This record gives sequence, structure tokens and C-alpha cells, in this order.
Amino acid sequence: MEIRILEILNEIKSLIKIGGTTKWLSLSEVCHQTSLSKSPFFPSISKKSLKCSRATGKLLFRVEDVETWLNG
Repeated sequence: MEIRILEILNEIKSLIKIGGTTKWLSLSEVCHQTSLSKSPFFPSISKKSLKCSRATGKLLFRVEDVETWLNG
């Protein structure tokens, strides 16, 4: 339980990092930018081959992680 709380806090910290260059996209934004439907993302999310954050209650993806997933 304590480890999960620390993970969530780290995700929140990374989301609100002031002056950071990390850009986060919602699943809808990722679908729009990649011209893919939502369905290819869910298996990769559950296998953890595509990293995402659920800290805000919705799926958020770092641009770098999406690019890595697309190129991998």
C-alpha cells in the first residue's frame, strides 16, 4: 500500500513539475495525433509496454513514451 502511494505521489509530482519540459497527452489527443483508434493502446498499457499515468483519474501519456512505443 505504501509503495503505491509513493508511486502516485511521484506521478503527481511529475505532472505538476514547474518549468519541466514534459508534455502530457490524453488518450484522445494521442489517438488524434497518431491517427489510431483507442483499441491498440489498451493491450500495450496492460502489458506495460506503453507507460501512462492514472494520477489524475484519466490516462495521460508522456510524448516521449508514445514516441518510443510507436518506434519500438
